[in-house]
Order: sequence, then structure tokens, then C-alpha cells
Amino acid sequence: MRFLNDLSASAIIAGFVTVLVGFTSSAVIVFQAAGTLGATPAEIASWMLALGLGMGLTCIGLSLRYRVPVVTAWSTPGAAMLITSATGVPMAEAVGAFLASALLITLFGFTGWFEKAIRRIPISLASGMLAGVLLRFGLDVYVAMKTQFGLVFTMFCVYLIARRLQPRYAIVATLLVGIAVAFSQGQLHLSGLNFELAEPVFTAPVFSAGTLIGVALPLFIVTMGSQNVPGVAVIRASGYHVPVSPLVGWTGVATLLLAPFGAYALNLAAITAAICMGREAHEDADRRYVAAVAAGVFYLLIGAFGATVSALFAALPKELVLAIAGLALLGTIGNGLAAAVRDEREREPALITFLVTASGVTLFGVGSAFWGLVAGVLAMGVLHAKRRPA
Repeated sequence: MRFLNDLSASAIIAGFVTVLVGFTSSAVIVFQAAGTLGATPAEIASWMLALGLGMGLTCIGLSLRYRVPVVTAWSTPGAAMLITSATGVPMAEAVGAFLASALLITLFGFTGWFEKAIRRIPISLASGMLAGVLLRFGLDVYVAMKTQFGLVFTMFCVYLIARRLQPRYAIVATLLVGIAVAFSQGQLHLSGLNFELAEPVFTAPVFSAGTLIGVALPLFIVTMGSQNVPGVAVIRASGYHVPVSPLVGWTGVATLLLAPFGAYALNLAAITAAICMGREAHEDADRRYVAAVAAGVFYLLIGAFGATVSALFAALPKELVLAIAGLALLGTIGNGLAAAVRDEREREPALITFLVTASGVTLFGVGSAFWGLVAGVLAMGVLHAKRRPA
């Protein structure tokens, strides 16, 4: 009953934008990873079904359980790692690696080992990392004006006017106007839509030492370092207090159950989660969990109609997606920067975290969000280490 009372159009739109951004920005990498393992079209559809089911159920279940917007996602760095490291690996051995990686994630989640490590990260560094992760999306709004000035500038103006008149529905109005403008300009390509349900394809796992070391372990490290670390930081930087261990643990359980059908790695989302945790989802922070539940429902639809939804999202102009994502994240970027520099003592390490994260640097297959936190912690230790008395 409480959920129905908390339901709002702005939260539903925020959930849709979350899925839109997550899918359009990285689905092609997942398709490519499946292709690297020699997946057939039926197996690729099964991958989308398993991933959509896993993300949908964890988003809905965890958000309703804790009344906090918990958004999960597939591991995009993990998919990229598979493209480069799993070439020539049979699908059965890859599934065995997925299961081993999921077992490690489950273990580190439910034992609390991961949470003990993440608690030591100051909120200023977490906020700086969040702002650095999202900076590119804010900049992309204006970059998109280079190629589609009329479309993006119209959306930008509608956003500003709506923020002045009806802040809660600013993103709703901006998205609807953007779709209307794209349609009037003939930029919506809906001819390729074909409604078709995906079917699960089971692959029995095979375990080999080489694949466990060369695929499972890197997949686990990349997923935890590049995805779950910033995912938890986003939750903390957004002001939500929720036990981390069960969140990470249940993403591991979901991967364990669905890996034989193609769910290679599920984790806490960072960028897309910020959309559900921002003011555009709802002015009342306690009612924003509805946005994550809505995202879960849309993910279930993606799973059921994998190929169809892929064509639907592909029909939208790229600039529209960039604009709506960047505008939806403006408030979160601002809040992250404000929290990062609030404490003068921690300001410089937080700025270092922000800059390293925003740089996009990748080392050893691990993304910039992790290295931003490492740089910030290093700076904090050097600048504020207690000196021994002479």
C-alpha cells in the first residue's frame, strides 16, 4: 500500500531514463562479448533475458526491502574484459568462469569483507568520485549540440523552464519534448521493430584451471573494483544508509542462478543509479526508491523482449539519449561536488579523486573510478599522516 502512495510519474520516468541510459550506452559491448564467445543469435537473446531478469528482480526486491533506490546493472567493464581476454574460450568454460566469479562476489558480499573495506572511504572522496564519474554525462549535453543543435537546445530550454515552473516534472517534460522534436524531424527509426519473446538457452558449465585464472578472477576483480566500489560510493554520496553486504551478496546470488543462461556478472550500478537517487526522481528522498522499482520493471521487459527493446532504443537519436542523461544528472553532479569540497581539510584529496576519476584512465583493466579512490586515499594519507615527534 505504501508503494502505491509513493508512486509518481517523475519516478517512473526516472526509472525509464535509467534503463535507457544503461542499455544504449553499453548493450553493444555485451552483444560483442557474447559474440566473442561464439554465441548464436538464440544464445545472445538468452543473455539479454537472463541479464534483464537478474537486474529487474534485484532492483525491485532490494529497493522494496530497504525502501532505498537500489539499482543493479550488468558489468560493462566485465563485458569489455571478456572481449579481450576470452577470445577462443568455449561457451561452456566461460559459463564455469561466470559461476566462479559469482561465487566470489557472493562470498565477499555476505561475509562483510567488502563492506569493511568500503567503510574506510571518507564521504568527501566518495562524493568526488561520484562527480568525476558523472562529469562526462554533464558535458555530453553540450557536446551533443554540435551535431543536433535544434533538438538538444530545445530540450535544454524546456528543462530550464520546467525547473522553474514544475521542478518535479522537468525531466518528464524534457524527454517528451525531445521525442516529439525527433519525430517531427524524422529521426525516429521504428521500421525495424519486431515483437518477439526471448527464450532461455541453458549451457552446462565446464571448469578449467586456465579459464578460472584467466577469466573468472579478472571478471571478479573488475566487477568489484570498477562497478561495486563506485556503486556503493554513489549510495553513500546520495545520503542513503543501507547495509552494503546483502546488496553485493544478492547480486552474486542472482548471477549464480542465471549464469548458465548468460548472466555473466551483475553488480551495483553507479551512473544509472544516480539518476534514480537525484531530485528529478522525486523531491522527497524517501520516495525515490520507486524509481529503482520502475527501472526493475523496465529491465524485466528488456529481458522478455531482448531483441525488440534493442531495436526500440536504437530508434532514438544518440543525441537525445546523451541530452536526457546529462540533464537528469545535473543535480547529482552538483551535490557531489558540493559534498567533496565542503570539508577544507579533505578538499584537496577529494579534488584529486574527482580529477583522476574524470580523466577516464584505465590501468590493468580496472576503470578510473577505482583509481580515483586510490589516488584520493593516497593523498589523504600523505597530507594528513601524523608526524612522529622529534
